[in-house]
Amino acid sequence: MAAAVSALNVYPVKGLKGIALGDALVTPRGLEHDRRWMVVDGAGLFASQREHPRMATVWTEIEADVLVLSAPDRDPLEIPLAAASGEPIRVRVWQSDCEALAGPPRADAWLSEYLGFPCRLAYMPDSTRRESNPRYAGGGRLVSFADGYACLATTEASLADLNARLAAKGRPALPMNRFRPNVVIAGGAAYEEDRWREIAIGEAVFRAVKPCGRCQVTTTDQATGEVLGPEPLATLATYREHVEFGVTFGMNWVVERPGRIRVGDAVRVLE
Repeated sequence: MAAAVSALNVYPVKGLKGIALGDALVTPRGLEHDRRWMVVDGAGLFASQREHPRMATVWTEIEADVLVLSAPDRDPLEIPLAAASGEPIRVRVWQSDCEALAGPPRADAWLSEYLGFPCRLAYMPDSTRRESNPRYAGGGRLVSFADGYACLATTEASLADLNARLAAKGRPALPMNRFRPNVVIAGGAAYEEDRWREIAIGEAVFRAVKPCGRCQVTTTDQATGEVLGPEPLATLATYREHVEFGVTFGMNWVVERPGRIRVGDAVRVLE
């Protein structure tokens, strides 16, 4: 198999737009800066495009040590990329509770007004140790505010296969951003990534631990925030239904060895 990284994406704020990168530092939690911030409600529960698809229309940018948020008809908001201080708060991602630091109140006001519900911004400091489910990842595997694992990988071949099936039904092709991956790989056969267990890219090594179960976020246009359903879930359900994980597309990886990776790096399957 000849395969290489074709795209790298980091999502500084969970649920908001991502940033395409040419290279990225892989840390034990995943790509550097990935999902270290999260929008939460008054009880500390994470907000998602599932309930708030408008989140897809908030852009993120990183400029040196500054995180910039922007949205249609709104002035950009700049905040420190890493919160040095802030009110300690307790937050929840699915069934996972962990400590966080509250972001600046001006960010809370900006997001609440634009998204249309009372919310605040929370940051995961280095002192917080959130771990992936040991049933799949093994013990001690760190993760940021991502749903459950350090890195999500998809392949162009798998998307091409899905789009061919959509075309056969008279449906339009979908872009990869519907699946919000960190690492996109070109080369190889469709769904070959299902069989990979240990993967080396650049200086880093990953271990595949669990297929990624997909939800209604995949039916949301990531450019407009419009929920367009039922695709791709309807088509994926006809051939990608897993008895335990539901409809799947892509694989969740944990980090075996940190290091820098780049677009164009060869993908070496070690196991």
